[in-house]
Amino acid sequence: MPEIYTIMSQKDTFQIHDLTFVPLLSEEEIKERVSQLGQELTNQLAGKNPLFISILSGAFVFASDLIRAFDSHCEVGFVKLKSYQGTRSSGDVQTVMGLDKSLKDRHLVVVDDIVDTGRTLHFFLDHLRAQDPASITTVTFLRKPEAAIFPVQGDLVGFDIDDRFVVGYGLDYDGLGRNLAGVWTV
Repeated sequence: MPEIYTIMSQKDTFQIHDLTFVPLLSEEEIKERVSQLGQELTNQLAGKNPLFISILSGAFVFASDLIRAFDSHCEVGFVKLKSYQGTRSSGDVQTVMGLDKSLKDRHLVVVDDIVDTGRTLHFFLDHLRAQDPASITTVTFLRKPEAAIFPVQGDLVGFDIDDRFVVGYGLDYDGLGRNLAGVWTV
């Protein structure tokens, strides 16, 4: 039987598995920035019925809030890409679940949780461009500029952060921590 880990919280720290986390971004800071991003997207894409593509699993919370902050018609799709194991990228991007909609001549909004090396988004954008969309706008919740290896189109960014491991607001550490309202770092 696998060992069961518990999440234990104290006032200013959060324990998940073997790591202790401290606050990085508050729930209020996140709400304000997501509202701003939603308004920017509304200004750019109102009346175009864009297809928001959320990269699962990490971006689902961000995508949900962002779509509600978008003040026009839109559609939603999901794709599951996997590149992380534990606290590090595996270096290999796998498509676990794909889209079932035609992307030709569509305005796409790719919603990602975090861009560190850029490998996952680089891989996925190449895949999308091959399907002849009308436009692609990328929105990432977090970006680690110091960790960038692959050149990626980064149209809208919630927050730039240092190259540290983070959890919360959809981001996890081996499955735990996604439900935290803020963002926490080691």
